[in-house]
Amino acid sequence: MQKTFTEFSTNATLKIGDEELLESYKTPKQPELYTFIRTTNFKAEIIVDSMPYTIEPNSILALTVVQFFQFVSGKDLVVYQFNREFYCIKDHDQEVSCAGLLFFGNVHIPIIELDAKERRKLDVLQEVFLDELETKDTIQAEMLRMLMARFIIISTRLLKAKEGFVETAKNTKIDLLREFNMLVESHFKIEHSVSFYADKLFKSPKTLSNNFAKLKTSPLQIIHERIILEAKRLLIYTDKTAKEIAYDVGFDDASHLSRLFKKHTDLSPSDFKKQLKKVF
Repeated sequence: MQKTFTEFSTNATLKIGDEELLESYKTPKQPELYTFIRTTNFKAEIIVDSMPYTIEPNSILALTVVQFFQFVSGKDLVVYQFNREFYCIKDHDQEVSCAGLLFFGNVHIPIIELDAKERRKLDVLQEVFLDELETKDTIQAEMLRMLMARFIIISTRLLKAKEGFVETAKNTKIDLLREFNMLVESHFKIEHSVSFYADKLFKSPKTLSNNFAKLKTSPLQIIHERIILEAKRLLIYTDKTAKEIAYDVGFDDASHLSRLFKKHTDLSPSDFKKQLKKVF
């Protein structure tokens, strides 16, 4: 089952379906669409950036447009896919935007478990989604965006509860982490220093470090992990040499990337590539 909404004036696209929507990802590639995978009665197996994930029954996983995704198995899934023009250009609250907590607020990919109450709520929402896709009028696009916002709000609340985020009038630590992650996503190929990002956020490097320590990470760790992730993606999914990859992620000297890569993986980029050949 697959239903598609398109808005020609904005090039907006929304796709709603089941596992058939994921069949084109039997080989790894970047989705080009923000993607939610919701399991119902059965688990699903996927690979994201070469790492295998099991999505247990009655769970949600969110994917961004930059990750390499491969669908391995799963059935009775609920899948939502949309492009920036459909949702991200709207003025949503920061927490539920395309720069929000689900997509850029975590170092690792979150998998959200659903209790019986939340499952019923999302089942009803899915029925409304499908009904609205059949309603062709001038406000259909806005209604579909409102429904997607509701899905993302529900998922974000569940994620915050899972991660133990404490609600305050302004959740400063979460906002700061998300803004930092977004800046790193935009600049990590050129800027590797904490001070650059601290200046952009009008904070001192020490303030960033103190805030992130409470979230069990550090600014430098996030920068380095993003560089290593990109290097791994290029090693796995392209034929670029270690030297070319080093330049791609902002190192004039390939040995600098090699040292950083080895520190995080215990392997040099070339040894990592050799291991891949043995596996595949």
